[in-house]
Amino acid sequence: MPDTATTLPFTHVLAVDIGGTKVDAALVSVEGEVERASVARRPTGREADRAQIARNVREAAVAALAAVPGARVGAIGVGSAGPVDLPSRSVSPLNLPLAAGLQIDEVLDGLVDGPIHLALDGTCIALAEHWRGALVGCDDAMAIVVSTGVGGGFVMGGRPVRGASGNAGHLGQIFVRTIDDGEVVASTLEAVAAGPGTVAWARAQGWEGLTGLDLAASHAAGDDIAIQAVRRSATAVGQAIAAAATLCDLEAVAIAGGFSQVAPDYIDQVRAAAQAASLHAYARRCRIVGSGLDGDGPLLGAAALALQA
Repeated sequence: MPDTATTLPFTHVLAVDIGGTKVDAALVSVEGEVERASVARRPTGREADRAQIARNVREAAVAALAAVPGARVGAIGVGSAGPVDLPSRSVSPLNLPLAAGLQIDEVLDGLVDGPIHLALDGTCIALAEHWRGALVGCDDAMAIVVSTGVGGGFVMGGRPVRGASGNAGHLGQIFVRTIDDGEVVASTLEAVAAGPGTVAWARAQGWEGLTGLDLAASHAAGDDIAIQAVRRSATAVGQAIAAAATLCDLEAVAIAGGFSQVAPDYIDQVRAAAQAASLHAYARRCRIVGSGLDGDGPLLGAAALALQA
């Protein structure tokens, strides 16, 4: 990142994070401080259509801008759940099926006298970790988010990797192997490792909880099914990291997302699984750590996108 405080003719950027259940917006200073008074949130959700989500995204952005009237805002950074389509400037998040093809420039047009930058949310998280989190000083690294879904993003040579359509790092849709009822089953990483899929698997084994928080409580209490469910998730994430580290020769991987905190040793379990799945010494040298950011990570990533551009 440049010395933004002295090289940019504005004081803030508008950061927008579009997810499966909510959209967050906030002003972020060029030094990387989120203006707390500006943080605005509106719902998204599977049942919301494109017009509803467009309206809520714009409302959140307008509220964030209005909260700090003296700020000089020079750009907008938007991170969105994927897939995205950078050539068409649209997003079609899997968890927002009625919003497919949402045109970001149309939604945010006219709010700021400056450019609008769009990227996959995983790319933004990788930028945030590289800027102010656990990946500072690592030029070849990946961030992965384990939450309602599973996403990821790469920084290679110190720059974000986007790919032809903008979906490089969309890790949740790669295939991993699990052993269910004695049979080897191939499924997507997101289906196996994300919170909802893990909860569904545990319930199919007879566990009676309903949410990821319930699963965390059961795990802490020593419930055998909860322990197996968490191990199943962590093992799948470790397999995926081993594949990414082998393919891209990564220095480090940062793991973020609420479900990655389901158990105190979740990262340790991921690390052990990645070591077991890595065939080459260089992949085993990849450092696997928890996120160095708090809940502002997605907004910081969207801001980093705008500032780096």
